[in-house]
Amino acid sequence: MVEHERTGPIDMVTWGFSRIAMFLPAVIVAIMFYEVVLRYVFERPTLWVNEASLWMGGMVYLFAGLYAMQQRSHIRIFILYDIVPRGVRKFFDLLSVFCLVIFCLAVIYGGFGEAYAKFMRWEKFGTAWDPPIPATMKPLILITLAVVTLQAISNLIYDWNKDPESHDVTDEVDINIEEIKRAQANKEL
Repeated sequence: MVEHERTGPIDMVTWGFSRIAMFLPAVIVAIMFYEVVLRYVFERPTLWVNEASLWMGGMVYLFAGLYAMQQRSHIRIFILYDIVPRGVRKFFDLLSVFCLVIFCLAVIYGGFGEAYAKFMRWEKFGTAWDPPIPATMKPLILITLAVVTLQAISNLIYDWNKDPESHDVTDEVDINIEEIKRAQANKEL
């Protein structure tokens, strides 16, 4: 997959979050391997690996959604989008960003009090290791939603005057059609 170009300051923030999200699964695998070795080889299990992997997995989930928004790989019904005129496509774009902004702002508004309270009392997970997962993840959800909102608006502004893209069946297939044509042409020679 070729990454979409970074077009502004919001894209740079999203790109930074996405790079963190790219490395976290490797860290999760490494600490899980560490736990398996300690538990089954040395019979000395850890207290922290399960919660740490849960914590990092939550961050990966949040940051991956943000990255998907920046890459414009979110869900769009192309069968409808591609057959309508450019003006209607722009209306669809406005409508989808409007709905997304309303949703994100409603979640931020509704969740702010709880996230603030959890952060201020540094609420912990309630296990033997007792990490502050609720105190960090609740605010991180709201921060990520705020950046998703800004990213959606940034995408709309940047893409507003771009030439429309068309989609076909080959977009869903991960093969290079031109390579196949060249290979067939070389085979015929």
